[in-house]
Amino acid sequence: MLIKPGPLLAQIDSPDDLKKLPPKDLVKLCDELRQYIVDNVSVYGGHFGASLGVVELTVALHYVFNTPHDQLVWDVGHQAYGHKILTGRKETFHTNRMYKGLSGFPKRKESEYDAFGVGHSSTSISAALGMAMASKHKGLDEKQHIAVIGDGAMTGGISFEGMNHAGVSNSNILIILNDNCMSIDPNVGALKDYLTDITTSPTYNKLKDEVWNILGKISKFGKNAQEVVSGVENSIKTFLLKQSNLFESLNLRYFGPIDGHDINHLTSVLEDLKDIKGPKLLHCVTVKGKGFPEAEKDQTKWHAPGKFDKITGEIFKKAVETPQPPKYQVVFGETIVELAKENDKIVGVTPAMPSGSSMNIMMKEMPDRAFDVGIAEQHAVTFSAGLATQGLIPFCNIYSTFMQRGYDQVIHDVCIQNLPVVFCLDRAGFAGADGPTHHGAYDLAYMRCIPNMIVSAPMDEADLRNLMYTSQLPRDGQAFTIRYPRGQGVMPEWRTEMKEIPIGEGRKIKEGNDLAILTIGHIGNYAIDACDMLAAEGVDAAHYDMRFVKPLDEELLHEIGQRFDKVITVEDGCIIGGFGSAVLEFMADKGYQPQITRMGIPDEIIEHGSQMELHTECGFHPEGIFETAMQVLAVAGKTR
Repeated sequence: MLIKPGPLLAQIDSPDDLKKLPPKDLVKLCDELRQYIVDNVSVYGGHFGASLGVVELTVALHYVFNTPHDQLVWDVGHQAYGHKILTGRKETFHTNRMYKGLSGFPKRKESEYDAFGVGHSSTSISAALGMAMASKHKGLDEKQHIAVIGDGAMTGGISFEGMNHAGVSNSNILIILNDNCMSIDPNVGALKDYLTDITTSPTYNKLKDEVWNILGKISKFGKNAQEVVSGVENSIKTFLLKQSNLFESLNLRYFGPIDGHDINHLTSVLEDLKDIKGPKLLHCVTVKGKGFPEAEKDQTKWHAPGKFDKITGEIFKKAVETPQPPKYQVVFGETIVELAKENDKIVGVTPAMPSGSSMNIMMKEMPDRAFDVGIAEQHAVTFSAGLATQGLIPFCNIYSTFMQRGYDQVIHDVCIQNLPVVFCLDRAGFAGADGPTHHGAYDLAYMRCIPNMIVSAPMDEADLRNLMYTSQLPRDGQAFTIRYPRGQGVMPEWRTEMKEIPIGEGRKIKEGNDLAILTIGHIGNYAIDACDMLAAEGVDAAHYDMRFVKPLDEELLHEIGQRFDKVITVEDGCIIGGFGSAVLEFMADKGYQPQITRMGIPDEIIEHGSQMELHTECGFHPEGIFETAMQVLAVAGKTR
C-alpha cells in the first residue's frame, strides 16, 4: 500500500524543489509533510513523535540552507523522517526500517543528504564541528554546518565536550537545540530545569523579544550587521549577569528561545543566522508529537507506537488466543522489585531508558531507590561504582549497544576496583529494525576480556530471574553481567521461585553421541528445535546450555572435550572474541582437539530487519543450526 502525498509535497523530490515554493506555501507544505508521516507510520510502524515535532524545523532548514553542500546532522536520528522525505526518499519511505529497506536513521551510504550516521545520541555537535573545522582548513568559509540536537541528547557528556571545543574554534557551526522536554521518557536533571527557566522567564523573554525585533531588521544594516549583532550581544551579556547563560559562558552566541512551529519566523531567523559567523546556538521550543493529539498527550507511548488507526488513535495489537511469554525486560522489571523488597541494599540505575528497560516499575514502587540519570551512560556506570563502594548493590540496566559508551568506566571504575556492580544488558544480540547502531553484537566479547567480571546469559525467563537472584548474593567483589535479548522469552508461566545458580555452572539440556551443540543465552531455544530436526534424521545431538561465558563451566567442557570430536557453538554475538572463541581457547589450552564450528554474527555490519530475518541471514536459526550440523557430519562421513 503506497501512501499518496499531498499536492505540494508530491512536487518535491529534493530541497531544490522545496526552494521553488513561495514562503506563503510553507505552512501548507508542513501540514502535508506531517500528514504524510502520520499516514506512513500508522500503516508501516516506526518512530513517530520525534519527527512530528520537527516538521517546521526540517522544512525551514532545507528551505534556507544549501544542503547537501551545507552539512546537516540530526541528533538523535529518529527525528529525521521529514528530512528523508524531502531529500529524495519519498517514494521509498514506506520501506523505512524494513529488511533491505530504508534505515530508520540517517545513514551516509543511503543519501548524500545524510551527513553523519546518528543512531546513538549526543554526537551531532562533535561531528558537525569536525566538518566545520575541515571546511575552515579547506578555505570554504561560506559553507554552513548545522547540528540539530534534542534537549535529551544534550545531557550526554560528549555534547558538552563538543560545545566546549566549539566555543574556542571560531568555526562556522550552528547548534539548534530542539527543546521539547522529552527523549523517549521525560527528561531529567538540572539541564532540563535550566532550559525550563529560560523558556518561562518573563524578564528573559521580554529581552528576547526586543532582540529578535532588532535581528529581524538585520538585512537593512548591510555591512554593519555584524556590529549591530555585537552590540545586541553585549547588551544581553550585561543584562544576563543576573541570569547567567550556560551557552554564552561556553562562548556560543545564544539566540532564542523561539517557537519551533512557526515556519515563517524560523526561516527568517535562519536566514539572519547564516550571516553571523562563528559558533552559535539557536534554542527552539517544540512539542514532541505535534499535530497528532494522542502523541502530544502521551509522548512516551507514542515515541514508537507501532501500527495504529490514524483516525481513532487506537494502537493495534496482535490478537492472541493463548497466554504469551513476557518480554525479557518486563521480567527484569518485575524481578528487581521482588528482590529489592527482600534486600534493602538493591538499587536500580538506568540512563534515560526507564520504560524501555522496565526500570520504571521500580521507579514507581520505590522512587528513592531507582535512578534515571539521563542520557549519560558513562555517568551511570561510575555512579553505580560509587554506590557499590558504600555497600549497596546497584543493578545498572543499560542497552548492550549503549554500554559501549561506558566501557572505560566498566574497566577503570568498576573492575579495577573489584566492585560488585550488576550490569543488566538489555537488547543483546540483534535489536531488529533499529539496525546496526542498536544491535548488541559485541557485549560477550568486550565484557569477557575484563578481569573481575562475570559474564552470563539466560536461556529463558526462569534463568534470568535466577541469575538476578544470584548476582545480589554476597561475593568477593566482581562485577556481574547478565545479557538478554529484546523481545519475548519462552515461558508464559514465568514467575518461578528464584534460586541460586552456582557461578560458572552450565547445564546439559539433551544427551547425545554424534556431536555436541553448545549455546549461550536465548538462542539456545533454537538449538532445542534443531536437535528435534536432527533426531528426525537419525542424528543424536547433545545440547549444552553453558549459561556463563566467564567463568566457563570447565567440568562440562572437559566432558565435551573427552566425548566429542565434533562441536558446534552458537551465539547471537560477534564471532570474533565471543563465546565460541572462549570454547576454542579452553579446548586448545587443555589439549583437546575437536573440530569446532562457530556460529554467530560474522565480522561485518549487519543492517536492520526483524530479529528472525537477521538470525536467518546469519544462519543461527533452527534450520541454520540443523543444516550446519548435517554439513559437519557429512564431512565426517555421516550422511542423512
